[in-house]
Amino acid sequence: MSVNHFARELRLRRLYRHSGERLFVVPLDHSVSAGRLVPGRDLDDVVAALAGTGVDAVVLHKGSLRRVRHECFSRLSLVIHLSASTVHAPDPDAKYLVSGVEEALRLGADAVSVQVNLGSRDERSQVADLGSVADVCDRWNVPLLAMMYPRGPRITDPRDPELVLHAAMLAADLGADIVKTPFAGTAAEMAEVTRACPIPLLVAGGPQLASDDEVVAFVGEALRGGVAGLAMGRNIFRAADPALLARRVAALVHGRLGGPRGRLESVPAT
Repeated sequence: MSVNHFARELRLRRLYRHSGERLFVVPLDHSVSAGRLVPGRDLDDVVAALAGTGVDAVVLHKGSLRRVRHECFSRLSLVIHLSASTVHAPDPDAKYLVSGVEEALRLGADAVSVQVNLGSRDERSQVADLGSVADVCDRWNVPLLAMMYPRGPRITDPRDPELVLHAAMLAADLGADIVKTPFAGTAAEMAEVTRACPIPLLVAGGPQLASDDEVVAFVGEALRGGVAGLAMGRNIFRAADPALLARRVAALVHGRLGGPRGRLESVPAT
């Protein structure tokens, strides 16, 4: 094993804190795109509540680190998100880079993430950014999480399995280590996507659900679809008790209520 390969594998292993098979990530980057996470709840409190629950990593923007206790990251890995846009922009789907890989390393990141909205009017720039960031990640041996969403004027069904697979393959082909996509409709359809995807695929948490039980049911369905984990944000941090729900989800993701990856029939039906 080369020294460079060792360095990348070491950082990837840091992401998988609780299981070598699946990954549970909680994105907390929503405040850039849409404003505060949860009224009356401080970002530092949210991160502290998630530490030690079975969550492997959180996704934050660079400036957010100034408002989070560093002690939390003795039990969490850190992914710094390099992409941004706001809901107030003429085209909210037009993501652009606001940070770089080297800066993320200086801040202590274990990995970086980039978002691409496949089918958006600005797709060309976003795909180019993904390729450029992947090159720098290769230079510095930093894992890259690509957040791939089919979104744009020509996208009629963002959960279409072929479209979700196309988004995942685009991330893999341009150098991502892990890809996040929407859930492709059903467990059977998702299984077709995950079987064809050459890199670990995390399913996005999607719109906020009505109850914790609905969230757990969704997680079970996703795991039966063969996903390599979850990247679930608002359904966790907007829960009445984020720590409690994170523990329930982590128990499923990390197999505490079922078997290892490859025995998805052991995930409880809900």
